[in-house]
Amino acid sequence: MEENETKDRERGEIFSRAVRAGKRTYFFDVKATVGEEQYITITESKRRFNNEQGKFFYEKHKLFLYKEDFDKFANGLSDVIEFIRTGKAPYRPEADQEVLVEPEPEVLKATHRTIEFEDLTSDSDRH
Repeated sequence: MEENETKDRERGEIFSRAVRAGKRTYFFDVKATVGEEQYITITESKRRFNNEQGKFFYEKHKLFLYKEDFDKFANGLSDVIEFIRTGKAPYRPEADQEVLVEPEPEVLKATHRTIEFEDLTSDSDRH
C-alpha cells in the first residue's frame, strides 16, 4: 500500500471518486467512523476568486450520508432525476415519502428562525 493510502485509511478515508462537472467538482468519499461504520461524504467544490485578497479559493459544501439512509437517498435522487428527464413524477408507495414545496417568500419571512446544526440531530443520530 502506498504511503498516501495508509494516511487516508488512518483518517478513516477508504475510497474516493472525483467527478468534474463544468466549474464544479464533486467528491464521493467512503469513510469510516471509529467504530468501523462506513458512510459517504459528498462534497461540491467550486473555485472562486476573492477580489479583496486577489487570489483563488475553493468554496465547499458537504453532505454526510449514513448506511441506514442509502436506499431512501438513492430512491429520492432517482425519482427527481426521472422527473426532470420525463416530466412525470414516479409512483413510489412508501408511507414515509414526503413532498416538500418551497413556501412563498412572505411565508419565509414570517416563519424564519435560526437553527444550529446540533439542533438537527438527536443524540441517537450522531455517529
